[in-house]
Amino acid sequence: MTDADRERLKTTFNQDPEQYDKSRPRYPEQVFAHLIEMAGLQPGEVLLEVGCGTGRFTIGLAKRRFRITCVELGENLAAVARRNLAPFPDVSVVVAPFETWEADGETFDLVYAAAAWHWIDPHVRYRKAAELLKPGGSLGIIGGGHAFPADADRFFYEIQEVYRQLGMEPAGELWPPPLPEDVPDMREEIEASGLFGEVQSRRFVWELMYSAEEYIDLLNTFSGHIALEPEKRGYLYRKVRELINARPDRSVRRHWLTIVSVARRLQVQHA
Repeated sequence: MTDADRERLKTTFNQDPEQYDKSRPRYPEQVFAHLIEMAGLQPGEVLLEVGCGTGRFTIGLAKRRFRITCVELGENLAAVARRNLAPFPDVSVVVAPFETWEADGETFDLVYAAAAWHWIDPHVRYRKAAELLKPGGSLGIIGGGHAFPADADRFFYEIQEVYRQLGMEPAGELWPPPLPEDVPDMREEIEASGLFGEVQSRRFVWELMYSAEEYIDLLNTFSGHIALEPEKRGYLYRKVRELINARPDRSVRRHWLTIVSVARRLQVQHA
């Protein structure tokens, strides 16, 4: 992703936070359990979430009695997050770009981002995370997206022709995408920062069923679809409806992949 694309697209989610909150999937409980184990967290420890969105991931950790500060760029997203997280008094949400946010001297046991790390300036994100961590603290990056196992729904191969017509194939991406077990984790990028070590990663694949309208609601939470010209978006969604509604069960099966990468902050070596 170019710097220009990052700046252009990262604010699109703020346009309709209610849609985002309604349609994005919930993370499986095992994702939280493994993140906590990998980072060696204990209840009551202090966490920093980068780009909490509407708080969908945050809730899974708040229920486990961690103290969490969430830094969210979008004011509208933050408002929904505050509503969703109101039952948890040890969670706060601040509106600010992570790159320039000041912690006023506070440090954290875990700095993490769920589906948000790639939106943070790559020249800043690792250095800033390391500065905000306590000695021995961890960085957690939860990423992933659409998974294509061997039995992936054929709908996605059929609709790909429409994406080609609209010029929506990301440059440099392979089709079909790699199998979930072949999708790279964040190890190489994390280690290249020179600030973190002891990298661990685990991956999870699950599936959800969608009607045509439910799937279009989901598409309306993706930055590339939100930013699409209205005529092109309308054409795409007509084709989505036609393909899904022509099926006997009028539904589509989408697989999701979550990769949890955790790394320990390295000790600074002073000369």
